[in-house]
Amino acid sequence: MDFFFQSIDGRVLVKATPVLVFVLGILAIAYRYYSAFLAARVLCLNDSNPTPAVRLADGQNFHVTNRWVLFGHHFAAISGAGPLIGPVLALQYGYLPGLLWLVVGVCLAGAVQDMVVLAASVRRDGKSLAEIVRVEMGPWAHAVASSAILFIVIIALAGLGFVVVKALGGEKVALPATMVLTPSQGTAFKKLDGENAWLVPAGATIQMPGVGGRFIRPEPFTLQVTDGAMPVSDSAPWVLPAGASQVIPGSSWGLFTIACTIPIALLVSAHMYWFRPGRVLEASLLGGVLVLGATWLGSFVPGSRFESWFQLSQGQTVFVLCAYGFIASILPVWLLLCPRDYISSFLKIGTIALLVVGTCLANPLLLHRPVEPVFASGGPTFKGGMFPFVFICVMCGAVSGFHSLVSSGTTPKMVGREKDIRLIGYGSMLLEGVVAVVALIAAASLDPRLYYDINVDLRRVPEFQGQIDRLHQELGQAGNIQHLTIAQVEERVEETLRGRVGGAVTLAVGMAQILTKPLEELGLRDATLFGYWKYWYHFAIMFEALFILTTIDTGTRIARYLVQETMGRLHPAFGRPAWIPGAILASGLVTLAWGALVATGSIDTIWPMFGIANQLLAVVALATVAVMLSGTSRRRYLWVLVGPLLFVLSTTMTAGYQMVVIRFPAMMQQPATRLAGTLSLAATIFVITTVAVFLVFATARIMAKWSMKGDSESF
Repeated sequence: MDFFFQSIDGRVLVKATPVLVFVLGILAIAYRYYSAFLAARVLCLNDSNPTPAVRLADGQNFHVTNRWVLFGHHFAAISGAGPLIGPVLALQYGYLPGLLWLVVGVCLAGAVQDMVVLAASVRRDGKSLAEIVRVEMGPWAHAVASSAILFIVIIALAGLGFVVVKALGGEKVALPATMVLTPSQGTAFKKLDGENAWLVPAGATIQMPGVGGRFIRPEPFTLQVTDGAMPVSDSAPWVLPAGASQVIPGSSWGLFTIACTIPIALLVSAHMYWFRPGRVLEASLLGGVLVLGATWLGSFVPGSRFESWFQLSQGQTVFVLCAYGFIASILPVWLLLCPRDYISSFLKIGTIALLVVGTCLANPLLLHRPVEPVFASGGPTFKGGMFPFVFICVMCGAVSGFHSLVSSGTTPKMVGREKDIRLIGYGSMLLEGVVAVVALIAAASLDPRLYYDINVDLRRVPEFQGQIDRLHQELGQAGNIQHLTIAQVEERVEETLRGRVGGAVTLAVGMAQILTKPLEELGLRDATLFGYWKYWYHFAIMFEALFILTTIDTGTRIARYLVQETMGRLHPAFGRPAWIPGAILASGLVTLAWGALVATGSIDTIWPMFGIANQLLAVVALATVAVMLSGTSRRRYLWVLVGPLLFVLSTTMTAGYQMVVIRFPAMMQQPATRLAGTLSLAATIFVITTVAVFLVFATARIMAKWSMKGDSESF
């Protein structure tokens, strides 16, 4: 029984490996039987039906692609920040609610949506979700749906881009006013070149306002303060003014590796289509070896003379990110986007496989409680109660409306055979579910003390300190069996961790712990062990940025298709995806829109409603394919769509109501958050209203088709 459980201080703790194996078994059964049922009975997939990639091949957007290459592209495109970050943030509710929603949601909702929407688009000449709505439901429903879809995809791209910029271009961690910094004996603050920047020496003591006790920062860090602020003396305690922040540098390792994937993708594409046509295995091996080599070489960039080349500021990172998204959305899919996403999927899938193996070898305890009563009504990582917000926080790993845009965007234009839809649509989403479960396990294996030290904004420590103290008291010794403090982990990874909210840093620490533990059990010396902690932590940061970036290029191209379809109403040439002037104009408008949000930081004002908007987009997608299915003789299987639609609709509308009635008005009462609350309120009301109107159209259309005679067999 020690393999499954361990009893500590009267509390029974579950081990990770049995949970992971059980989840993998459930997902395998779902793919083997439920996806086969969908393919054979609901969709009637038939390879004798020519796909758009065959009928409309143009060498630009419609192009028959090997199914494994397309699987890699599709998985890379749908797997953004959600499956990595959402489960980590939802851990404040305990690990069980998120885990159950991931397993049930991905099998019965998310993978179903992705597969069915992909089939619908393939059967409709690779049309986007908005165009399918126009054909099936008319121009008014199309106007409502397309406006909601375009709005949501721009917000999604900006949100994803914001996370990438923070990972590659660094970030600033706001520090609370009146926090006291005291240099260790024999050290002093040092003024840096540039305005209002100071170097705080290693070993400085920090006293947080309103919280008892002090802690020592083992590593030096850069402090940015307001104009004119300076310490009383270089070695005396410094009471920080309002507006102070710690500057976290960007990842030169991550930027180097990601930059290398672009020429590698071009080489792989040339190998598959020019040098050795059709030799996909050779090109895959070549791309895989080169990506692994670039990842290894990237570890030598920090501290080298090349570091400054890849140590970009946030503004520079935004510009480079926008330039890449613009170019990737215009070039032929087979030249850059598809092979780059494909070779990136090697690193993605390889890292997840490594985590699965590492988890099985380490078999860590899940130190958090299955259900956490202390933060059941909301906490530092996510405001709002467990119901309905655990379903909003954990979205992409279970069900995500953004996936429907990929399934009706680039992917259907490259499917060579209809039966490949099962692997690409359902299989890719199951793999994303595995990503989310592994991320949840990695975070749940962290000591709760360490988890909350990382995930509580330093300015809000006094607000949550009482609840955190209560949680640690209830957990007792069972909550800290690793005996690792935040200072010890910071020393191991050589990085500032306290107050690094958002989930990405927490996941990186959890991954480092899981991948280092098997080496620790081999009795390695501490110095060597510290090196592994540092390596795995920075590898995880790079991995997360790469994971998200592959969604940016595909998302920009999808948004470009949506804009071109709309502009095609004004002039037919704009509606042709292969028309270069139209592609350049549409890509420019899309890139400018999400790039401006990232550059100005305005995404922070609407990020709280992004989860709701994303889930409501899934409702639109499921309702659209339900309309299509209701007009066929297979409408008796409508429950496979209506069931998840009603569940997602109920949870999302409940969350939307609470945010519109309670949270956003409260934000509008405070001068500092008045603008953010107003914009969030308006955006959320817009999305909820458009989706509600669309559902009226969809319901009426389903009822009309249900009553019609002479059912069509085409879906």
